[in-house]
Amino acid sequence: MTIKLILADDHQVILEGLRNLINQEVDMEVVAEARDGREAVALCREHRPDLVVMDVAMPHLNGIEACRQIMAEAPGCRVLALSMHADKQYAAGMLGAGASGYLLKDCAFDELAEAIRTIAAGRTYLSDEMAGIVVKDYVQRLTEPGPDPANAFSVLTSREREVLQLVAEGHTTKQIASMLHVSVKTIESHRQNLMDKLEIRSVAELTKYAVREGLTSLDA
Repeated sequence: MTIKLILADDHQVILEGLRNLINQEVDMEVVAEARDGREAVALCREHRPDLVVMDVAMPHLNGIEACRQIMAEAPGCRVLALSMHADKQYAAGMLGAGASGYLLKDCAFDELAEAIRTIAAGRTYLSDEMAGIVVKDYVQRLTEPGPDPANAFSVLTSREREVLQLVAEGHTTKQIASMLHVSVKTIESHRQNLMDKLEIRSVAELTKYAVREGLTSLDA
């Protein structure tokens, strides 16, 4: 059976390289490509792929939020995170959102192909480096019990996180309203709720918070 894939990355050269390599595999086919998280969600809705190979740091909607939406709208689809970030926060975010694997972009293509087949078969795949990071974090949580620290994923709603990312990326209130298909007043309300919840009073501080929480890297 052919594994139908969607690729999601905001770097064109990576998309082209991955597409060419994956389409050479007899059991894989790239059916669509997305350049941001919002497009990835829409394409999953349209194509119903078996698997999405997705970057974590993407504009407009990051990979974590996109993964959450894909899991909700296309539960039969699986997600493999392919990231330059060897960071427990990104890994925890993607796995917590429902991703079935996390791989670093400096991996060999043979490992990527193995990860795709493993996940398509219903199993989980972590690169050796990421497995070590995830296990270390898990052990630390077990040996240092206590309440989970507040973070963007426990404090903010999904829509508030979307708005926060777009604000941090420099979009105006009107632009955000257009992108999310809601009124300017609604975005203003979300923005005020963000500031109230986070006790932040400036866009600069909101931006710092968004970067710190992994919602955007600003170089996506």
